[in-house]
Amino acid sequence: MSIEALARPEIVAMQPYSSARREAPGRGILLNANEAPVALLDAAPNLNRYPDPQPAELVSRLAGLYGVGEDRLLVTRGSDEGIDLLTRVFCRAGVDAILHCPPAFGMYRIAAQTQGAAVVPVPRRDTDFALDEAGVLDALAADRRIRLVFLTSPSNPTGDVLAPRFVERVLAAASGRALVVIDEAYAEFCARPSHIPLIDTHEHLVVLRTLSKAWAAAGLRCGSVIARPAVIGLLQRIIAPYPLPSPVIQLALETLQGDPARRQRELLAQTQANKARLLDVLENRGFVRQVLPGEANFVLVRVDDAPGLLAACAREGVILRGFPNEPALRDCLRITVGTEDELQRLGAVFDHWETARGEAPQ
Repeated sequence: MSIEALARPEIVAMQPYSSARREAPGRGILLNANEAPVALLDAAPNLNRYPDPQPAELVSRLAGLYGVGEDRLLVTRGSDEGIDLLTRVFCRAGVDAILHCPPAFGMYRIAAQTQGAAVVPVPRRDTDFALDEAGVLDALAADRRIRLVFLTSPSNPTGDVLAPRFVERVLAAASGRALVVIDEAYAEFCARPSHIPLIDTHEHLVVLRTLSKAWAAAGLRCGSVIARPAVIGLLQRIIAPYPLPSPVIQLALETLQGDPARRQRELLAQTQANKARLLDVLENRGFVRQVLPGEANFVLVRVDDAPGLLAACAREGVILRGFPNEPALRDCLRITVGTEDELQRLGAVFDHWETARGEAPQ
């Protein structure tokens, strides 16, 4: 079955919008896009012009970064837009479904519910949040509505990674039936190789990447969908005409210029060292019941009185992530790896919390 056969037929049949900048390059005397003829900000002399829909230089740099051809990459407003586009293209409202493995990144579910697609959850184990691999395969075999299988490696908020053998089994089970979407937002923090090379042999595999995490550019909202050209072409039919603003494009290019690999190695090394410090801060705490270090730039911790600890930290200006709306995570907090000074502050807040509870730090 072709990729187009998996997509919504109305998307395949539609005539996509063709913007002025897509029809003609942004050079010469530009009288085709109803833009202002001059900019009002001296610091941004080209701000009066629409940006390229898919900026060639940025696409080229990102494709080189991820080791793929430019026709296999779509630049998006963070991974969120990629998730939304995939759901809108491949899921018919009231007919199709996605599969995800909660606790997981909430946007998979939100995108499906917004589209009117069903959500098939395969919950993780309660004790250690391990992925139910057999459950995923069973659900995929049993439910013919599933068009997208969302997996994450490393996962958020659990930090675990996908086993290669499991990935191969899911890809085999989904062939001709569904797309397998592997979200690699935290991949750079992990020693495991990317799943991107598998796209060569699996046309229904999609990988999501972002500059938000390991490239220290969350404010840019610059992500990439990496897939076969057939998938990219379908997503281009519905993506906004100009997804990335001109200043974002320029800053993304600056982020990747020079020797970005060296700068990133330094950041990753510092993150790894500070993660070890964070684990030291958590060690021998009376209120900590379980620590899941994972393989990303955060740690998931099961604690006594998660809401109380979350509020106590917030009163001291230390903001952690709680999960009051996730039943499996209500006694858990997610702690991002910060700077050494920030982690010292966190340790002091934990000391105060233990003292207030009558638990002397061990």
